[in-house]
Amino acid sequence: MADGDDVADDLPERESAEARGEFPQNGDESDAADEINEGDDGAESDAVADAAVEADDDKPSSPKISKKSLFKVAKNAVKAETPALFSPITLRSVTARNRVWLPPMDTYSAFAGDGKPTPFHYQHYVSRAVGGFGLVCMEATAVSPEGRISINDLGLWNDDQVEAFKWIVADIKQAGAVAAVQLNHSGRKGSQGSFSVGYDGESLPFDRGGWQTVAPSPIAFGRMAEPRELGVDEIHRIVDEFRAAAERAVRAGFEVIEIHAAHGYLLSEFLDPLTNMRTDEYGGGLSGRYRLLLEVTDAIRGVIPETMPLFVRVSATDWAAGGWDLNQTIETARLLKEHGVDLVDVSTGGLLPGVAVPVKPDYQVPFSQQVRSKALVPTTAVGLITKPKQADRVVRKGEADAVQIGRAALRDPYWPLRAAGKLGLSMDEAPYQPQYLRGAF
Repeated sequence: MADGDDVADDLPERESAEARGEFPQNGDESDAADEINEGDDGAESDAVADAAVEADDDKPSSPKISKKSLFKVAKNAVKAETPALFSPITLRSVTARNRVWLPPMDTYSAFAGDGKPTPFHYQHYVSRAVGGFGLVCMEATAVSPEGRISINDLGLWNDDQVEAFKWIVADIKQAGAVAAVQLNHSGRKGSQGSFSVGYDGESLPFDRGGWQTVAPSPIAFGRMAEPRELGVDEIHRIVDEFRAAAERAVRAGFEVIEIHAAHGYLLSEFLDPLTNMRTDEYGGGLSGRYRLLLEVTDAIRGVIPETMPLFVRVSATDWAAGGWDLNQTIETARLLKEHGVDLVDVSTGGLLPGVAVPVKPDYQVPFSQQVRSKALVPTTAVGLITKPKQADRVVRKGEADAVQIGRAALRDPYWPLRAAGKLGLSMDEAPYQPQYLRGAF
């Protein structure tokens, strides 16, 4: 499969989530109730109601039940159950209170250029933890100064930065969320401008703080400067930088580490045949192209606690013929699982500028479902998931183990609390901080 365009039309029939024992047992009944709740009194719902009424006819002492009253009872019964979206999930020794997670989203707000988070980052991340997210993942955090996307990126390349993260991590956890961090090397997409320095979408000039970028092969991204091809010794040094950054993340108190191997940054560039033209052990066929990712995975897994979950974010397709696709993603995900990865964070795109992406609600969910079912590894889904019932349905149908709410969370830090109300949770069941109970939805 070249570009993933036909994924949604080529999904295998879903295995029962209840049979796997991985989801709350609210399956088809909840699907039907969702349709009833949304005003769909179709033929299937009528058949269910008729069967229930006929069953009652066999009991002489039972009164007749109308379809209208039966649906009302069913609706209330479903509301009494915990939605799949708000069931906890445990990976290794870490339990997230629900399946609504905040994905890493770059804010380019380390304005001093030192990689240290600021009071802005405290407010941004802790407010989402207070808002009820089960896991809060801090944005792409560079493993070296040259691994930054912009000069305003966060970083964990020195010990001074560890202390700057600790207060944020501690209060994310205090608010009941799991604290995660995404480690990244930007590769050819580094040294970009940002809203604070200008040069948006372009390479930052050296006299403004820019630097020479590196990549598997000297192929520029769009209008950006051409990167320098990495030597093998430099590749080994980058593995060491990921390892050291992971050790610092543990000291900062993070409970989960995510490796960024998506969106056209360095590890993604090595994976993709359109950006990796190498003929050595880090190029060529798939086994050469995923070599660096596996080395980084092994390096991090070797220095973090056995009880600590490790995630990898991937782009399941680059949406370009002849490039990275779903089949390669699935094969890589299988290997990542063998190397100690606990969850694959499934996204798409970002490698090439100007490609056509069929953006619509749930457009990336089928990729998550395919990786989950074929690689047999937990996954997340992301991409225009904005409504509570929509998000709950993704988890309930086994298309992902958690749902990431991105842009909607930028608009509403309390999205999970609003969703809990929409899905029928009481204020005692929803992830409210006690100070906010008087304002419960």
